[in-house]
Amino acid sequence: MNDKSFNLPLKPLHECRLALVTTGGVHLPEQPCFDIDDPLGDCSYREIPVGAGGLTWTHAYYARGRDDDLDAVFPLWTLRELEAEGVVGELNHRHFSFMGAIHDPGPLIESTAPEVSRKLSEDGVDAVLLTPS
Repeated sequence: MNDKSFNLPLKPLHECRLALVTTGGVHLPEQPCFDIDDPLGDCSYREIPVGAGGLTWTHAYYARGRDDDLDAVFPLWTLRELEAEGVVGELNHRHFSFMGAIHDPGPLIESTAPEVSRKLSEDGVDAVLLTPS
């Protein structure tokens, strides 16, 4: 099968700079919450520094401040362990979080997704782990 949409990695994971991108509505407590009441969906994003400690999320299916499943949606802590073990080359200095359930993806397609893509490229990111929610 010759699927032109499939690309093999250019280097092994233990040599890659990895970034995490989620649609789980994760953010730092001091960052603005995502607008879960916007009927079209909140197309904004939040930057999460690699060294972030306490995180929270604004998501229609999860209560604010409840973090018992946060690593399943935004596995930053697990990735830090994998970096320390040498499984991942290095984690990018920042990661990105979007809100899921965007009913009008126009602004996302035209503005915020290309902006995040440029930032990832400028950071020299080799691979992105996308965790949908």
